[in-house]
Amino acid sequence: MGGISVWQLLIIAVIVVLLFGTKKLRGIGGDLGGAVKGFKKAMSDEESDKKDADFEQKNIEQQKTNAAETETKKDKEQA
Repeated sequence: MGGISVWQLLIIAVIVVLLFGTKKLRGIGGDLGGAVKGFKKAMSDEESDKKDADFEQKNIEQQKTNAAETETKKDKEQA
């Protein structure tokens, strides 16, 4: 009894199209889709940043180890 029927939704859709026009509605839809896509990308980037943080820490430790090894090689060459 209190629900909206299909015909009422169709009439509302026609009124909205007449008020805003198809170009404006298409632009609003594209903007909304771009916002959702950007949000999803930001969420997936945040998850991958958490995974990359461990990798970066290991990479920094490897660089320190490699730097120490090259210093010892230089010291041996100079002696």
